[in-house]
Amino acid sequence: MARAFFDTHAHIDGPEFDDDRDAVIARAREAGLTHMVLIGASDGFDSNPRAVALAEQHDDMFATVGLHPHDAKLVDDDTLARIRALAASDKVVAIGETGLDYHYDQSPRDVQRDAFRAFVRMSHALDKPCVVHTREAEDDTIEILRSEDAAKCGGVIHCFTGTQKLADAAIDLGWYISFSGVLTFRNADPLRAIAKELPRDRVLVETDCPYLTPVPHRGKRNEPAFVVHTAQVIADLWETSLEEVRRITGENALAFFGLA
Repeated sequence: MARAFFDTHAHIDGPEFDDDRDAVIARAREAGLTHMVLIGASDGFDSNPRAVALAEQHDDMFATVGLHPHDAKLVDDDTLARIRALAASDKVVAIGETGLDYHYDQSPRDVQRDAFRAFVRMSHALDKPCVVHTREAEDDTIEILRSEDAAKCGGVIHCFTGTQKLADAAIDLGWYISFSGVLTFRNADPLRAIAKELPRDRVLVETDCPYLTPVPHRGKRNEPAFVVHTAQVIADLWETSLEEVRRITGENALAFFGLA
């Protein structure tokens, strides 16, 4: 198998890509991507079956299932059962994204915490790692991950924009840290300083498309092909080649998602 190169977090199932999804996928492959992971948590519950169905149509795509913390208020026994049923697909490689978002508070914080715990427990039960979104909620995120024994299920802090404290806590749990186009932003020097010093076997790359478009494409819709720009920043920080970052992050992603 050729060396793997992943966009580990993409939302190309959504309406933003309805007009040109095939072209977006083609450009990703032309850019060298060998895998794309579609995140079933961008549009309430409905993104879950869309992401799984799209992944099942393409050998190089996989999916996750869950509910974004914005939608934690939608979590009930029925919704959890429907997500568990979707997770039975061989193309579903993780649970999430889940987590905490105290910036927008679109769901009450106590409801977010309960939903987060439920999805971490689902990760344990299904033996699939957990994809976590956290914004302005580091202390509660760390407490939940530790109290729910998240070292055993494994996971990733996706679109990492946190502090050294959160990075250290994730690494102590044996988790991964994934960087998006934010790493390319002019004001991201503190984030780049963290990325430079992380253990290289814990680093992943992603787009979180259609959001967070990297330099030099700011102002445009993001897409999986653009993950190469985030990888290039990491190569510069590590003083190595882009090809080496492709190799390292690809091997990390294969291990994380159980695809090695």
